[in-house]
Amino acid sequence: MANPLWFVELLKQAYAYKRIIARITRIPGVGRIVYDMMFKEDGVVYLPKDNVVKMSIHVGKSIERPTDTILPSKIVKHFIEKASHRWIMNKCICRDSDQCKDYPIDLGCLFLGEAVLGINPQLGREATKEEAFEHLRKCQDAGLVQMIGRNKLDTMWLNIGPGSKLLTICNCCPCCCLWNALPDFNPQIARKIARMDGVNVRVTDRCTGCGTCTDDVCFVDAITLVNGRAVISDACRACGRCVEVCPEGAIELTIESDAVYEETIERLSSLVDVE
Repeated sequence: MANPLWFVELLKQAYAYKRIIARITRIPGVGRIVYDMMFKEDGVVYLPKDNVVKMSIHVGKSIERPTDTILPSKIVKHFIEKASHRWIMNKCICRDSDQCKDYPIDLGCLFLGEAVLGINPQLGREATKEEAFEHLRKCQDAGLVQMIGRNKLDTMWLNIGPGSKLLTICNCCPCCCLWNALPDFNPQIARKIARMDGVNVRVTDRCTGCGTCTDDVCFVDAITLVNGRAVISDACRACGRCVEVCPEGAIELTIESDAVYEETIERLSSLVDVE
């Protein structure tokens, strides 16, 4: 049975404490228990924003994206095409909980697969393929970042399943996203929310150390100023927001080859069957 609205409202009240809850998973022994119960079978990938992608041609060099290059959104579109059922949420629970002022609250998650049939109909609606594509476009136009994968937390708060039949596509803003708390989580849990393989982000010599990229831009606090220059740590999930905001064009995101997309699709398909 789907969770009632009062339960969702209760979750929204608890959302303000997400970082405190995340830190609890760092207590010895607790993190392992939480991992086994809630994250062991998960796998979620940040997708780079389409408009920041360059293609790597050989070590140390990149080219502007050709018009026929496959874009990260192709991965989302692939699963929308394949899915037996598509569900658009009325609201983003994260932005609604934080009462976001900068990004649309009414652009919620997109869920795919048979498990969506159990979602409380007061929380959203089943959508056609065309409606799902249009929702994706609106989210991209609003500057939101897509995360896609298997996420047991969604099966729990929605009280649906099985997890192998639910693919989550989050449309995230940097200010309200649940995974802003990733730096506070037990590292074993944090690794379940990953960057796409084959994606590289680097700071070039054009960096002037202005600090724009460090001002509430990165989801996971992976970019800092060191000796007057931006430095990106291994915590980076390669969403591309820092690339987008840099006034000097000093940060580059490159994808090694188009094969990366098929590899990501295969990886996600091994976790969730949306058909």
